Amino acid sequence: MAYQYKMVQIAPHIRIDEKDARGQEAAIYLHQVVTRNAQNGWDFFRVDTIGISSQPGCLAALFGARTKNYNHYVITFRKQA
Repeated sequence: MAYQYKMVQIAPHIRIDEKDARGQEAAIYLHQVVTRNAQNGWDFFRVDTIGISSQPGCLAALFGARTKNYNHYVITFRKQA
C-alpha cells in the first residue's frame, strides 16, 4: 500500500488560551493540529524528535561561539496515495 506523507513542525513555544489548560498545553495543541489535518484527509502517524546542530559562522567562531544543538518536534501525517 502506497502513502503520501506530510510533516508539520511543532512551534517551539505553544500558547493555548483555553481555560483550565495548564499542564495540558501539548495535548491540546496536538489535538488541534491532528483535528485540523484530519478534516483534510490526513491520518495522524507519529511524532518525532529531530536533533539539529548549528555551527557558528567564521567571525562568531573567532569570538568563541560554539555549536548549538536544538531539538525540533515534527508531527507526521499520512494518507493513501
